[in-house]
Amino acid sequence: MKKLLTLLMLAGVFTFSATAQEFSDSDAATDSAAVDSAQAEEVYEEPVEEIAEIIVPVEEEAPSQGFHQIVKEQFIDGGPTFMGIVLACLILGLAIAIERIIHLNMASTNTKKLLADVEDALGSGGADAAKEVCRNTRGPVASIFTQGLMRMSEGVEMVEKSIIAYGSVEMGKLERGMIWISLFISLAPMLGFMGTVIGMIEAFDAIAEAGDVSPALVASGIKVALLTTVGGLIVAVILQLFYNYLVSKVDSIVNSMEDASISLVDILVKHNLSK
Repeated sequence: MKKLLTLLMLAGVFTFSATAQEFSDSDAATDSAAVDSAQAEEVYEEPVEEIAEIIVPVEEEAPSQGFHQIVKEQFIDGGPTFMGIVLACLILGLAIAIERIIHLNMASTNTKKLLADVEDALGSGGADAAKEVCRNTRGPVASIFTQGLMRMSEGVEMVEKSIIAYGSVEMGKLERGMIWISLFISLAPMLGFMGTVIGMIEAFDAIAEAGDVSPALVASGIKVALLTTVGGLIVAVILQLFYNYLVSKVDSIVNSMEDASISLVDILVKHNLSK
């Protein structure tokens, strides 16, 4: 009986061991399969990500617009009526400014050389020779000298009066056209503001017709209205630069005229005393 119980116990132990071994093998196989599956997923996912990166559609860049194209679009958006008037102010102002620059550059004279030639001519040929030198010289300084030498026979005081009177005439010629540039400088911003006000009125009319204050509608209307102001200010700034240059050029020529006139009077006094 004891042997039978012992055999049954051994059989139970062996059976339990075999069952445990089978469960262990099954778990190991399951874990191994899970690991293999995870590795397979990892190995599979990596190329998917790379492929996804590769096949991302490349956004096409919008073609860049040139400066003239941007200016053209803004000009059209601002409205041809007021923008056209502002552009006309710019064209006319630049035309006058360029003409004045050419005229003032041609009016500039080497006063030191002219005074030396006049003094030599007075010493060698008298007043007639000096006047001939001045007539052959270009510029307001030579014209003033000519007028002064024409009154040489009437005394130095008459020469001074003649130089002062004709100097005012020449100064007026130098400043000719400047008032128009100043007018365009003032007119361009005012036209721009007027265009802005009218554009704002049209924008509010559009809002009233739409019956809705949408940000897109308000923003587009205000943008279009402000373009005329920007255009007017740009025109005023450009013309103001030319105007200031011309004013400084006129002042330089006038100062040269005054210095040269004083030197001419001194030369005439010296010439009369030497007789």
